[in-house]
Amino acid sequence: MADFKQLSEQESQEMKAQLMERYRKFQERRITLDMTRGKPCTAQLDLALGMMEGDTGKAYLTKEGLDCRNYGGLDGIPAAKTLFSEYVEVEPEELILGGNSSLNMMHDTILRAMVKGVMDGASPWGQLPKVKFLCPSPGYDRHFFICEFLGIEMIPVDMQEDGPVMSQVEERVANDELIKGIWCVPKYSNPTGAVYSDEAVERLAEMNTKAVDFRIFWDNAYAVHHLADTPVPLKNILEACKQAGNPERVFIFASTSKISFAGAGLAIMAGSQTNMEWVKNQMAFQTIGPDKMNQLRHVLFFKNAAGIEAHMKKHSAILKPKFDAVQSILIKELADKKIANWSKPQGGYFVSIDTMEGCAAAVIKMAADAGVKLTPAGSAYPYKKDPLDRNIRIAPSFPPLEDIQAAMELVAVCIQLVSIDKLSM
Repeated sequence: MADFKQLSEQESQEMKAQLMERYRKFQERRITLDMTRGKPCTAQLDLALGMMEGDTGKAYLTKEGLDCRNYGGLDGIPAAKTLFSEYVEVEPEELILGGNSSLNMMHDTILRAMVKGVMDGASPWGQLPKVKFLCPSPGYDRHFFICEFLGIEMIPVDMQEDGPVMSQVEERVANDELIKGIWCVPKYSNPTGAVYSDEAVERLAEMNTKAVDFRIFWDNAYAVHHLADTPVPLKNILEACKQAGNPERVFIFASTSKISFAGAGLAIMAGSQTNMEWVKNQMAFQTIGPDKMNQLRHVLFFKNAAGIEAHMKKHSAILKPKFDAVQSILIKELADKKIANWSKPQGGYFVSIDTMEGCAAAVIKMAADAGVKLTPAGSAYPYKKDPLDRNIRIAPSFPPLEDIQAAMELVAVCIQLVSIDKLSM
């Protein structure tokens, strides 16, 4: 191992020649691998096949006698509300169950806010001269797509290991009433794996906002997606908001998309009872009810929170070797060379790599030219613009382990080659 910045010109050229030979061999292998999204692999999806079988798959009556084949039940069947209220740490009346996509619920929540607002006495957001959202970055690209689609101005704030830089957040929300929200992935954040500290949660709940209708969009997508034996705790945001005297400040979202079936799970929205009544009153014009058969299947399959926890240990057994392989190869190829840093997540679905400035797009293109597709450069930032062109998101969940090992070796080779060229400029 050697610090690339300390190499002589001759040593750099020799190193580049060796790396180019390795790169050409990867090209000759004609790899075709897509690592652009954090999709569950087939083995993970198979874990929930029992949901479709036997009495679990055929049942349609709840214990109260509700026929789940029929209309109704706008916010979910009682047993499912009880199970998933425990999952997101709220009361059953503080929760609404939706279809398979929490992203759909987030989109609809913002769209309704644009048309109807989020509370009595406040203007619909769409009637304002401009609407702005804070976007901790790097962050989840699909959150940013919603804002871009609806014409909401995005304001990046820096992310660190324990959440967004709160001094940036507090200063902005205190002085601009057009800032109506902030996106948060608080646990095993996409893509860095950050977990919000108790202090960050408390400051979000307590901070002064110029907008009386400011909302935190709390996307707790990876709440139980642990890779370590000891899960990292996360402070309850709704309780923190209540204690701070701001009970309506937060909308919580979650789903079973990476627990049961990615395309046939359950989405969850939660918040204060006042907020949930506001949402249900508007949802009544949108739908007669969700897929209650699917809700019942989930209840009968998982039974309780302990059932979900046991199920997620099976997911971890599949995912952890893949994440370990990513770490092992990055250490082997890049440690001490001072050309990249990367996250070491304790859960979730991603690893975030920061290259030297101005290198990420070139690395991603070079990897694609050798057959490995990565998330497009800049995707983890608003408007797809990484100001330093350094962030690369790695999604190791879907490919087989042996393919991940090959892909990460290729990515590491590309990072080294691009870095050598950058340093020689």
